[in-house]
Amino acid sequence: MLELATLGLLQCEPLHGYRLKQQLELFMSSSISVNYGAIYPLLKRLEERGEIATLSTDQTEAGPNRKTYCITAKGRQRWHQKMMEHPQESWVNSRSRFFIKYFFFGNLEEPERIKLLENRLSFCQLRLTSVELEQLKLTDPYQIEVWQHCLGVLTKEIQWLEEQLAKEQEQRRSSEQRMKI
Repeated sequence: MLELATLGLLQCEPLHGYRLKQQLELFMSSSISVNYGAIYPLLKRLEERGEIATLSTDQTEAGPNRKTYCITAKGRQRWHQKMMEHPQESWVNSRSRFFIKYFFFGNLEEPERIKLLENRLSFCQLRLTSVELEQLKLTDPYQIEVWQHCLGVLTKEIQWLEEQLAKEQEQRRSSEQRMKI
């Protein structure tokens, strides 16, 4: 997820490691954990693979030189691949990954956004069914409370996904109508 978010942010603008960490924490702290021990090795790997490049290196008085990174064409292809994949992962990770993807929806084509929304909606609906079945087995009032809370959060997410999907589909219809005129 950190790779996806990093490549996504570098599509927006060139960044140095410290600023990248700030951006990740600001925009994605509810989805991923960010620390320097993960960011700098990731930047090195991405650069070695040719997915990012050093745009400039600035001298600093206090510490090591500061590299500013930019995304390459190969990095954009890798980002797109990561955006469209659906890895088998835990519920928590899949939720975080989707929210990171949604953050970068503006960089995708409409059919791709619709596909990702439909996939997430289907996944959430399946999860809702399993959560409802699990709730039947609970007897402890605290367990019941937390499951009801989770059920409410999931229900709200499904509602939100349906709204986003409806917006995308309406935009598609509007575009198709304009093309006919």
